[in-house]
Amino acid sequence: MFADAGQFLVRTACDLLAIAFFLRFWMQVARVPFHHSFAQFIVRVSDFAVRPLRRVLPGLLGLDWASLLPFLLAELFMVVVTHWLMGFPFGQAGSGVWPGFLLLALAAALRLAVYVLMGLILLQAVLSWINPFSPLAPVFYAMSRPILRPFQRIVPTVSGIDLSPLVALVVMQLLLVAPVNALQRYAHALAWG
Repeated sequence: MFADAGQFLVRTACDLLAIAFFLRFWMQVARVPFHHSFAQFIVRVSDFAVRPLRRVLPGLLGLDWASLLPFLLAELFMVVVTHWLMGFPFGQAGSGVWPGFLLLALAAALRLAVYVLMGLILLQAVLSWINPFSPLAPVFYAMSRPILRPFQRIVPTVSGIDLSPLVALVVMQLLLVAPVNALQRYAHALAWG
């Protein structure tokens, strides 16, 4: 019972922190204006780790690695601690299990990133229907645009309704079902031997 509660707390805390790091990374990819209050909130929440890392880890290929690395490390910490709470025998397993745990962390990070992007698409779609003039609408539009743009080129509007968010959500769900689940199964096989 206490192990379940501990797992829940660790998973929740690590995922919330990882979401902040991923959103900071994604806002730079999507070129979201950082003067908005939502963007400022994400920057302030993640600055404690990103700012020191920027001194030693420069951007490469236009990507903010100082935001991406803490995102991955938060998921690695979550995977290791939750397995430790479940009773995984780290002492007996040796160092051969670490590639499996690194892959488990990568699978968890990919899963979380896809869910965050799906949430952004849903928020943007709901805001566009309910209140397109909301102060948050431009931020969520900018954050979902890199994902929706390819689908908007392919999927026609029907009676003025953009169906590209629906198609994008289906494709993203398929990504979770096939490659991410396959990576997770392979990582479990490596870690548990």
